[in-house]
Amino acid sequence: MTRQKKPLRLRAQRFKNYLPLYLMMLPAFIYLFINNYLPLSGLVLAFKHYTVQGGIWGSENVGFQNFMFLFQNKDTALILRNTLGYNLLFMVVNMVLGVTLAILITEIGNQRLRKLAQSSMLIPFVVSIIIVSYMVRAFLDPQAGLLNTLLKAMGKNPISWYDTSGPWPYILTFVNAWKGVGYGCILYISSIMGIDPTLYEAARLSGASKLQTIRYITLPFLKPTVITLLLLNLGRIFNSDFGLFFQVPQNSGLIMDVTQTLDTFIYRGLISLPNIGMTAAASLLQSCIGFMLVIAFNALTRKMSRENAIF
Repeated sequence: MTRQKKPLRLRAQRFKNYLPLYLMMLPAFIYLFINNYLPLSGLVLAFKHYTVQGGIWGSENVGFQNFMFLFQNKDTALILRNTLGYNLLFMVVNMVLGVTLAILITEIGNQRLRKLAQSSMLIPFVVSIIIVSYMVRAFLDPQAGLLNTLLKAMGKNPISWYDTSGPWPYILTFVNAWKGVGYGCILYISSIMGIDPTLYEAARLSGASKLQTIRYITLPFLKPTVITLLLLNLGRIFNSDFGLFFQVPQNSGLIMDVTQTLDTFIYRGLISLPNIGMTAAASLLQSCIGFMLVIAFNALTRKMSRENAIF
């Protein structure tokens, strides 16, 4: 009996010691449960024809009929191409620019200037996409846009940017990089600052050049951070930035062949045919595919380099 009471007494004492931490964690846990886990019960809507009268549980079961909404459209191949293509392009461009800028910023000798550069990188990230869309409009407006004003000054014909689809893959890539590179750059900078400085000193004493130290010291230490960000991005590879593809092109129908993605397609479809079940089916499909890609990429990473795998 004494042996049994002692572990119970230790557990009670441990719980009492950590009680303040549990109380601090409670609001975040409640928020996480309400915002992330409680809505999971609504996944049944993906398999129902929702009506207000029937509610979530009383509506008619339709099986996988809601999922066919995504595949019966003639533009499905175009939509999937845009969604996957843009996400892969954004991942590569943002990773390369983020790593490059992080290395350049950490090489700044003046500490105040380095902190100013780090803070400046995050400003575009916190700017609303609505404001970004108006900024882009200021450059591309057919009548008074800056680019068309410059073209007229050079004696060239102005371009109707919102009616011409050719430049938009470059415009969207530039806007996404301008807005999103700063976040990844800060993460890369924190990883670089955590590298043991004696490694760089030993490399300099050995006669290594700056490019050699970056190649053989900095980049290998950045590998775990790069893999983590790639895993996070792969989990959302079938999702797209709705504001980027809907607000920035001003919902122009003439350039929809290069701006239509899965999220904008679902939104436009629900405007003409409001069906909550189709939205739930699309979200569930996006999440399942992203989850499988994360598992597969992590398994491949673990097979090639076990220490860099997340799980």
